[in-house]
Amino acid sequence: MEPIQLHKLWIDCLANDRKAQSELYRYFASKMYAVCLRYAENSEAAQDILQNGFIKVFGRAKDFSGTGSLEGWIRRIMLNTAIEHYRKNKNLIFQTDSISDRDFESTSSSSLQYLNYKDLLALVQELPLGYRTIFNLYAIEGYNHKEIAEMLDISEGNSKSQLSRARQSLKERIMKLEEITDERSRF
Repeated sequence: MEPIQLHKLWIDCLANDRKAQSELYRYFASKMYAVCLRYAENSEAAQDILQNGFIKVFGRAKDFSGTGSLEGWIRRIMLNTAIEHYRKNKNLIFQTDSISDRDFESTSSSSLQYLNYKDLLALVQELPLGYRTIFNLYAIEGYNHKEIAEMLDISEGNSKSQLSRARQSLKERIMKLEEITDERSRF
């Protein structure tokens, strides 16, 4: 969609035009669903977050100042809605064991040569919800541990611990994939 068309569509959404809102939803739904899915325990929860997020988008439409991108503003609402979903459900159980330096060792670059973007996303999606939430907020969204702790009502140490565990889990999964790939290439 051209920027001019998107702007016109947004103006119509501001006027509570249901057809325009439906069109805007269709235009952004798949991208925003991917954001929601990263923070949801399953696809049904992601769909709920998406729906609630768009209700907020249309309810707060007048709050969009026009500075920055509309997509970025909608994405931020989806992220905040996902965090609210977490807070309401309190399904995450965070472990608070201490962090050791070895937890922060990086995965070897040779392990990553076998992965494409979709494989890596699938591995992240398989992480336990607590690990995945912290990993996504830190590694993908760019929040620091203090911000994450405030968002999720946990300690900074807990955030660091969860990120460390997520990284370690991903490292182990990548290494297993590398072993499987190496074995297959031998035959």
